[in-house]
Amino acid sequence: MGHITGFTLHWYSELFRNETILSALYYTVTIAIIASIVSTIFGTITAIGIYKMRGKRKKVLLNINYLPVLNTEIVTGIAIMSLFAFFQMDFGFRTMLIAHIMFCVPYVILSVLPKLRQLPANAEEAALDLGATPWYAIRKVVIPQIKPGIISGFLMAFTMSIDDFVISFFNTGNGVSNLSIEIYGMARRGIKPEINALSTLMFTTVLILLILANRKDSIIKNNTNREELEG
Repeated sequence: MGHITGFTLHWYSELFRNETILSALYYTVTIAIIASIVSTIFGTITAIGIYKMRGKRKKVLLNINYLPVLNTEIVTGIAIMSLFAFFQMDFGFRTMLIAHIMFCVPYVILSVLPKLRQLPANAEEAALDLGATPWYAIRKVVIPQIKPGIISGFLMAFTMSIDDFVISFFNTGNGVSNLSIEIYGMARRGIKPEINALSTLMFTTVLILLILANRKDSIIKNNTNREELEG
């Protein structure tokens, strides 16, 4: 790609002039955010429904949910592409977004279900006996207790969407490309140093977010320990 002769910010400035990479970054982040939010909502609702089921229906739905996780991505990608082709949908932003939602939902369900199993027995029934409506009981009793699983599912969906190439490749259209597709195309022509600059910025952003998150957790734990000691 070139010879390193010294420190320079040249490729960072070139990155912000490269409309192709910036467009791919826009589609990558936009689809990842929307897909993770929608799949988290659908996945949480579905997980609660599956948790309340009994018998063979529950086993059947769980086995269906495992299929996209156990299948290779190319099988899932071609299957979703065939579905879109059957309904004669125009491939582009919409099809890629729907495809990402479809393969992210199972991961959210698998993240939320263990937290549902850890709920205190008859917690929801107790809330209903005290006069809460079913929706109020779910919103105020169930969801706060499974919140860590919901957050884990959201982060898992976001990571899977950002990282995905195969499913995106089969379900995109003209003018819509994410970073993985763009890098794949560049690999055949020669990867430009702007990608290295973008990778550095993304890595630094994630690192800063992790440091801030860990620092916030440490502050919360220290405050909790202080309150317990004072109490």
